[in-house]
Amino acid sequence: MKGGVGKTTTAVHLAAGFSSRGLRVLLIDADPQGNVGHMLDVRSKHTLRECLLGDISPTEAIVPRVRPNLDVIVLTTEAFSLERQLAGVTQRETIMTRRLSALDRYDLVFVDTSPAMNLLTFNALLFSSAVVIPVAMDLMAVIGARQTLNGIREVQELWPDRRLEVLAVLPTMVNHVTNASRATLQAIAGDARLGAHLYQPGIRQCLDLTYAAANHQTIWEYAPRSRAADDFTAFLDFVDSAITSDRSMVAHAH
Repeated sequence: MKGGVGKTTTAVHLAAGFSSRGLRVLLIDADPQGNVGHMLDVRSKHTLRECLLGDISPTEAIVPRVRPNLDVIVLTTEAFSLERQLAGVTQRETIMTRRLSALDRYDLVFVDTSPAMNLLTFNALLFSSAVVIPVAMDLMAVIGARQTLNGIREVQELWPDRRLEVLAVLPTMVNHVTNASRATLQAIAGDARLGAHLYQPGIRQCLDLTYAAANHQTIWEYAPRSRAADDFTAFLDFVDSAITSDRSMVAHAH
């Protein structure tokens, strides 16, 4: 529920990181600002918007092999009109789930969302089974994270049959030397709901992330020995472990 906290950077690096480990990954941009396409230098005449409107099939929207094992569905500013265009659709909050349910060839799907609890975000939450909440090092971002949790709780209450859990609250742009970072981390840890999911140490502030995005590269491509590369690798290991553990529990339950 706040811009500039690292949502796209996190989504791109999770998707690219898992695809580099040999998994088949789909990355979906559900933010009309279209930052996934900008970051990875991906353009397509077909987008998520046309897919949700039923004008094209999901496979037509896919840009294949953006990286090895990584496919992407982009979005553009034309999607700002989606809320109005889908106003009369029955169960419009689940249209992403219904349209994309046939895409079963992927091991993992990541969705980058906008900083608003709008129709696209509700669709993304109902399509997903887990959420990562990046929180930049300012107290307004903490407020945004709390609002995000409220939205997630609303989804859980309105659609109890849908599985949706918070996988991690991820501190981003962390600089332990500054009072702002220390105060923000303390606020997150002291919040009962946020603190329960806090991933430490988070992603440290690193200028190489800015340069990597400007060059349409991931941090591992641009600066593989940087601290941001180390931090995203560690977070990837954390998510990998959580997913593996969860799959084991599901398999055991069945």
